[in-house]
Amino acid sequence: MPREKKFKIISWSCFLACVLLWVPNLVFQIGAGFWMLTYVIGPIGITFGILNKSALLIVLNAIMSISFFLVMFIGSLVEAYL
Repeated sequence: MPREKKFKIISWSCFLACVLLWVPNLVFQIGAGFWMLTYVIGPIGITFGILNKSALLIVLNAIMSISFFLVMFIGSLVEAYL
């Protein structure tokens, strides 16, 4: 298997892992601290996205790296308008 394909699989796996880390908090309303792993896994996905030269993977993993701030911002907006 070529290196670029391995990098792509690892980067996609990091993105999916970050999404799954948010499931207990957002879907099941369980206050689990697993989402903090997005600060570790996201930059790993960004690194492999850079090695793969895929702008999509870089952006997706960067969004997941700052997902806590995005979720807090969206949650504040929703709470303010309800």
